[in-house]
Amino acid sequence: MPSILSRLRIPVIGSPLFIVSGPELVIAQCKAGIVGSFPALNARPQTLLDEWLHQITEELAAWNRDNPDTPAAPYAVNQIVHKSNDRLDADIATCAKWQVPITITSLGAREDLNTAVRNWGGITLHDVINDRFARKAIEKGADGLIPVATGAGGHAGTLSPFAFVAELREWFDGPIALSGAIACGTSILAAQAAGADLAYIGSPFIATAEARATDGYKNGIVEGSASDIVYSNLFTGVHGNYLRGSIVAAGLDPDNLPESDPSKMNFGSGGNTEAKAWKDIWGSGQGIGSIKAVRPVGDYISQLEREYHAAVADLAARTNYKSWN
Repeated sequence: MPSILSRLRIPVIGSPLFIVSGPELVIAQCKAGIVGSFPALNARPQTLLDEWLHQITEELAAWNRDNPDTPAAPYAVNQIVHKSNDRLDADIATCAKWQVPITITSLGAREDLNTAVRNWGGITLHDVINDRFARKAIEKGADGLIPVATGAGGHAGTLSPFAFVAELREWFDGPIALSGAIACGTSILAAQAAGADLAYIGSPFIATAEARATDGYKNGIVEGSASDIVYSNLFTGVHGNYLRGSIVAAGLDPDNLPESDPSKMNFGSGGNTEAKAWKDIWGSGQGIGSIKAVRPVGDYISQLEREYHAAVADLAARTNYKSWN
């Protein structure tokens, strides 16, 4: 695994959250010892991306000077590699200026992008929903994979995480960050046991003080559970998981949503509806049942660390139990 991913407090990447992730969230995640990330498209207008990267770079450098024993984790920027993203080249150029350590690519793979990231000393992780897309990403030069399994928030796949990672490990020995309803320390260990190197966690960070989410959205995460998640492609043209309550509030029936035309992907509007995806229709994964309160990022990551190490110790104790031998 690249050294940039091996010096984390716990093996976790905070996934990029459309609209919700900003510099405040990313900086808090990195200071707490996990990879923080945000979608480049969150910085609007495009010139704001330069300001955000300046802020993140300076604040993390200052933290590292003042805290040499607990340096910040690296950060990542998510790029939507799809023809509808008309600012991709400009965003890549801005990231090159700041030598962004990790690039997360979605909805398409470009060899020239992967080469550019490698030339400035970064790595690229590509999120995928099946083995075919994973192979294409690696063929085009991605350094690692993010298998987005069933139950993940936002644009998610339908494969079991166990089946998905097992298939990838048949041919790929590089870094894998597993995504799919991971919200507690035991699930981080489960991701590693399944064959992943890291866990990719998103929805729980919506319910944090540093997240750029409305109070209604944060409370929806706290009050929700796995049964409150609806899988639909209506809102962007790509299948994703959303909070049932937000769909109802938009005047729609979550149990009878029509199918959208996948050829008309739209990441800003609501596709065939007046409700806007991510702004009015809130993305979420199935793991939110373990989120009980809105709190600072550092508090949540400390809880993950305690749960993770307790799970490691518990597993070691149980596997040594005589009845298992």
